Amino acid sequence: MHFPGAVERPRLHAYVTTMKVLVIGATGTIGAAVAHALAARHEVMRASRNGAVPVDVGDTASLDALFASVNDIDAVVCCAASVPLVPFGSQSDADFAASLQGKLLGQIGIVRRALHHVRDGGSITLTSGKFVAPIPGSSAGALANAGLEAFVRHVAIEMPRGLRINVVGPGWVRETLVKLGMDPTVGTPVRDVANACVSAVEGSMQGEILVPARA
Repeated sequence: MHFPGAVERPRLHAYVTTMKVLVIGATGTIGAAVAHALAARHEVMRASRNGAVPVDVGDTASLDALFASVNDIDAVVCCAASVPLVPFGSQSDADFAASLQGKLLGQIGIVRRALHHVRDGGSITLTSGKFVAPIPGSSAGALANAGLEAFVRHVAIEMPRGLRINVVGPGWVRETLVKLGMDPTVGTPVRDVANACVSAVEGSMQGEILVPARA
């Protein structure tokens, strides 16, 4: 499913009631944009590794502590965790497993805990990613992204109490490319990624992979 831009995003909010949304990774490039977009109509709880509400997605104890501190939430959006570009041949088994811990297993861990803390009919939105073409060092990231998307498609039919789960899969984000000194024209504006996350929270889609189109 494609969301081409901020102006063209489906205008669902006219009848959407105010929700309490937990945004994990809320101080990152995508997370900050998502939290800002949601805050226009909803109550947003911002959690991040170094924020006022601390959480480390790769640490199960940290996830337990986070969800023990929240209650009556309507939605969870995870924009945290990334997988570094590392040559495959340079990694040990432990290194490769560790590179998957945050983005893949950590987000699955969020879902496992959110099942018991999100209100009936609420939603969970995860973040994967897209590589236009294979690039050196991307094998672990590609595995994490593909694994997340397969997980969401299949676990969606098992969601209890009317809960919904979806995943947003952007390619390179334009603002990130600017920070890296790379060509930003090949990236997707972060506001379009945020709009896709908002649509997942406010909409009715289930088990979908939302791919923000590059403007």
